[in-house]
Amino acid sequence: QVQLVESGGGLVQAGGSLRLSCAASGRTFSNYAMGWFRQAPGKEREFVSAISWIGGSPVYADSVKGRFTVSRDNAKNTLYLQMNSLKPEDTAVYYCAAPEKREIKVVTATSYDYWGQGTQVTVSS
Repeated sequence: QVQLVESGGGLVQAGGSLRLSCAASGRTFSNYAMGWFRQAPGKEREFVSAISWIGGSPVYADSVKGRFTVSRDNAKNTLYLQMNSLKPEDTAVYYCAAPEKREIKVVTATSYDYWGQGTQVTVSS
């Protein structure tokens, strides 16, 4: 059974940093892209970032480019999201996601088959 478990969320002041982790179990995702999405209250889930499998370049939403960094440790089957210079508009529940297929549109939520339970990030002004 595949499980994705996020951690690292919390309350931080604007300008601060957080590092999210997503530990995967039940399957090895080293040969698959993995992504981060977020959902703010009253809004649809939106793409944040994704990283392809070994050797691939990361992809970022324009709203987080230059502030967030996605990375992965395939030996630990873990995905990370380093978030710097946080803004109040970054407040949301953050989800990690993984697909069944290798070739996917990484920015599209429907490309992913497995989702974590989410971790809350709250940025105060």
